[in-house]
Amino acid sequence: MESITRLISIDRSSPVPLYFQVAQQLQQLIESGTLAPGTRLENEIALADKFGLSRPTMRQAMQHLVDKGLLARKRGVGTQVVNNRVRRQVELTSLFEDLKRDDRRPRTEVLSMETLPAVGSVAAALEVEPGTPTVSLRRLRYADDEPIAVMQNHLPADLLTLTEDELTEYGLYELLKRAGISLRTARQNIGARKATAAEARLLDEGRNGTLLTMERTVQGDSGRPVEFGSHLYRASRYSFEMTLTAH
Repeated sequence: MESITRLISIDRSSPVPLYFQVAQQLQQLIESGTLAPGTRLENEIALADKFGLSRPTMRQAMQHLVDKGLLARKRGVGTQVVNNRVRRQVELTSLFEDLKRDDRRPRTEVLSMETLPAVGSVAAALEVEPGTPTVSLRRLRYADDEPIAVMQNHLPADLLTLTEDELTEYGLYELLKRAGISLRTARQNIGARKATAAEARLLDEGRNGTLLTMERTVQGDSGRPVEFGSHLYRASRYSFEMTLTAH
C-alpha cells in the first residue's frame, strides 16, 4: 500500500474536492493496470490515516469508485479492484463477440428457450402477423465469470434451428452467420432504468441498481427482420461508446 500512497498526490490548495482527487488518481491506477483486478485495498480508516484525510472523505472517494464499477466491497474480503467495465462501440456486433475480442472470457447461461406466438412489439419488430411462431430466447451473459447482461431475443421460428448447447458455446450472431444468414442493418434504441428485485438478484446488482437498456431490430439481406433483441446491461460494468464526426 506504500506504493499507492507514493503514487497519489493531494493538493490541498486546489479547488478540486479532496475525495475526487483521490478517486480520480485511483481510477487512473486501475485503468492503467497498475492496480490489477483482484488487488485488495486497505480499509478506509487505514487509508484515511495514510493520506491524512478524514474518514468520511476517504469513504466518499471509495464509494465513487464502487459506483463506477472499479471497486467492489465483498464481505469477509474487503475492498477489491474489479475488472474495468466493458466499453462497447455501437456497432452491429454481438456482446459475445465483443467480450471474446477483448479477452473477457464470455460465458452464457440459457435461462429459457421456447417457441411462442408473436404478439405486440415482437410482432411489430419482426414484421409478422400476430400469432406467427417465434423462437424466444432468454440468456444471462457473463464476462470473466461476472454477470453483465440479461438478453431476450426473438427470431422467426422458420429462420433456423437452435440448441441450448450451441447458444452456450457461441454468440447468437455467430450462429446466424453459420446458418448463412447475413446481418445488414439494424435499428437500435438505448435507455436506462432501475433494476427490478429479480433482475438485481440475477445480475448481482445492488438494490435499485441502474441498468442500461437496449432494443435492437436486425434486418438481413432481403430487408426482412431476422432478430429482435431486448437487453439489460449493468451500468456499473458496461457502457456504450460512439464516435462522432463533424460535417
